[in-house]
Amino acid sequence: MCALLMGSPEECSSLRLLREGHELEVEGGPGDDQQVLQGTRQLNGTCVSSVDMELFLHYSLIPSLFIILVLSFLQRREHLKQRDDTSYLLGNHFAIIIPLDFVGTFSNRWSYGIAFGATANKVMFLFSEGYQPLQIPQWAQAFVLLIGGMEVGLSYFPFFACLSSEFQLVSSILGFSYSLIWFAVTILYIIQCPHGQFLGKYETVMFYWPSLLCLAFLLGRFLHMFVKSLRVHLGWELQMEEKPFLEVHQAEHVKRLLRKATPQETKKSWFQTRVYEWDPCFQFPSRMIGTTVLAFICLYLFIVMEFCMFMYVRDELDVFEGELENYIASMNETGTLTPVILQVKELMNVSKGVWLVTILPASLTCVSYLFHILACYRKHMKRLWAGNKHFLPLKFHHPSSSESVVAIARYSGWQIAYILWGYLIIHVVQSLCGLMIMYSLVLPVVHNQGLEMLQGLGIGTLTISIVLGLMILQVWIATGCFLQPKMSMADKQKPLALNNRKAFHNFNYFLFFYNVLLGLGACLSRLLISCILGTWLIARIDRTIMQNGYEGADMGFSAWIGMLYVDHYHTNPVLVSFCNILITGHRERRLQQAIKYWCLNQSAGPRVSGRSRTRWLLLQTLVNNPQLAMLRKSRRGHGSREFTQILLMGSES
Repeated sequence: MCALLMGSPEECSSLRLLREGHELEVEGGPGDDQQVLQGTRQLNGTCVSSVDMELFLHYSLIPSLFIILVLSFLQRREHLKQRDDTSYLLGNHFAIIIPLDFVGTFSNRWSYGIAFGATANKVMFLFSEGYQPLQIPQWAQAFVLLIGGMEVGLSYFPFFACLSSEFQLVSSILGFSYSLIWFAVTILYIIQCPHGQFLGKYETVMFYWPSLLCLAFLLGRFLHMFVKSLRVHLGWELQMEEKPFLEVHQAEHVKRLLRKATPQETKKSWFQTRVYEWDPCFQFPSRMIGTTVLAFICLYLFIVMEFCMFMYVRDELDVFEGELENYIASMNETGTLTPVILQVKELMNVSKGVWLVTILPASLTCVSYLFHILACYRKHMKRLWAGNKHFLPLKFHHPSSSESVVAIARYSGWQIAYILWGYLIIHVVQSLCGLMIMYSLVLPVVHNQGLEMLQGLGIGTLTISIVLGLMILQVWIATGCFLQPKMSMADKQKPLALNNRKAFHNFNYFLFFYNVLLGLGACLSRLLISCILGTWLIARIDRTIMQNGYEGADMGFSAWIGMLYVDHYHTNPVLVSFCNILITGHRERRLQQAIKYWCLNQSAGPRVSGRSRTRWLLLQTLVNNPQLAMLRKSRRGHGSREFTQILLMGSES
């Protein structure tokens, strides 16, 4: 697994030697299946690929920088520097290029998402902290991981830059070539060492097929861009208009707000009512699509890595179990430690089975969280658009602007990390629950202790039922004896007004001592429920697991709120529509003004000076509004007062 993540088999030689030694120990065990398994795992025991993926990552920076320089040279700068600035010598070339707009990009969403998916293996490589190019102290580990993240980002930068570049003919060629290099190197690495030491046959394929699929999609996407831009360049097809400021779904959202609400006659299906209803007036930004795609692939890789570690630990436990069996056989099953050893063997077998079975529910839980987070994003954004902030804690109604800007940069990475760690924690919790079920329900039946198990289960159920019954009985007594009757038959409940006060005080006195003992159980149940809910919702970054008043300590939830506010302020359909109206009106006025002056310049008649035209417009304004004439300032030498008096005389007549 180390070699799969790093691509450098030399760094994993110690682990492989350990595996080979373990295989020799187990080789003499009974059963042909075990021998076949060991033979399969030895396929890659001495396989050394000529392709070092970590070294290729370093060398890929050379073509990456070349592509970035080419695209930057083609990109024009809008504002030129002054002559005293050294960058003035570059002209209007070498502008800053961006990989993608993380805030307002709604086009090519799936292309960007697949490009994020192509980085999954390297993201998992960083997540496992396998980036160790130098021997550094532990306190500087954060700087090394930062450098590793920058290197991975720079290596995959051309994919995004070529997708978002305006010069599609050049960018499609560069993007196709760069994607082809990555695709060919990955294929070569898989062909040379397709098998592994944990899963056996085609282990490397299981790790790299998502990235290969994403790279193949990018090859097709860049090829499509090249054909389309070539047809435009040759004049066979009209060039597409520039990206609109107002997206279609945003305009439809505003139209729906201005349209009179009518009762819907279409009947919704069960899926639309209970699960998800598609909204044509809403689209997820490219950041959310890319984060979701990358999270899916990273979750798959994490599950495969966990299964590899499970296979390794299981084999080690099998070796330990064989040693225990040898000890029992040597003692003729009469040793004092024999019962303990049998219980340890049973625990190991049950743990292996429970861990393997709970992989599926834990993975399905995290997959459902990814879809649910998208649904919550749409729900929260619509509430913010409507001005509703009641679903947020009070301290997040006015978040810091700087924290919100940083939050949108943190969100994607943190969401993936929360999903991965959340899966592991959920898997552990579900395994513990499985062990409890096995030892409390299943194993007693296996050991012919079903009646004792049913007796204990019945006593425990009866005890809990009595405790809950007494708590419900207190509520019934309070409702029937210690509250005054309803003031109206339409009231849902009795008013909070005491009745039978003497009996009420005696009721409180005698239940005081019992409730002390009951409070102990309530406290433990509170702790248990908090632990279960906290671990179950640890992967949900859109929901805080902190108590009321301590939400600020949840950094993941703070990043979610900051990201929502940035999207709300920059992609609100009403605000974008208003800005689009202003921009469109300004362009139309400039166009009309340009046409008007062009017509005046092209006319053959006498030209009118600008001053005369201004004075004529002033005359029209003052004639139509005589009260403004009294407010004019008196300017000597320009005849303003005489001009005003003439206007007043003309208006009186």
